[in-house]
Amino acid sequence: MKTGKTVVILIMLVTILSSCSSNDSVIKEAQATFGIFKVSDDQKSIEMNGTINSSSLVNYNKLYTKYPKIKTINIKNCDGSSDDEINLKLSKRVHDLNIDIHLLDNAEIASGGVDFFLAGIKRTRGSNTKIGVHSWAGDNTIATDFPVGHANHLPYINYYKSIGFSDVDAKAFYYFTINAAPANSIHWMTEEEIIKYKMLKL
Repeated sequence: MKTGKTVVILIMLVTILSSCSSNDSVIKEAQATFGIFKVSDDQKSIEMNGTINSSSLVNYNKLYTKYPKIKTINIKNCDGSSDDEINLKLSKRVHDLNIDIHLLDNAEIASGGVDFFLAGIKRTRGSNTKIGVHSWAGDNTIATDFPVGHANHLPYINYYKSIGFSDVDAKAFYYFTINAAPANSIHWMTEEEIIKYKMLKL
């Protein structure tokens, strides 16, 4: 009879410990997740997955404060941004922290996600990745409504220059993107275009 009770108690203890371990894992994962950013177990890289939004800069700053050894962002997917101003600020922040950015196998980035990718000090990719660009739109206007050299083009051109592009390269890439596809569509860059516009950097 004692043996039976002992077995029951042991089973209960194992169940409780397993439950605690599972809960600890959930808590640990939650603590290492900041919006679309998730810190890896080694605390030296981040997996990024999702749309950049108005909270992304705050989330990234919180993450970096807690995990200052981060060196690489691995993008799973990023279809763009819902807040272009925050996206450019976030991207510049990442660049200023000397972070490398890598596209994981089968990753897709588009629109503002491409601007973010370009912030990487090193920009690399796995296999079967896709990079998509198009024109921006807002306030019932689109980028191509404005002539070359218009002030409305400068935020993006100046951003590209601030992360290391020459004036010529910044303008070439920017005007390529806004003419490649309308805002409600997407152009997936060819290998030749990826090379021409210096998307990758080792």
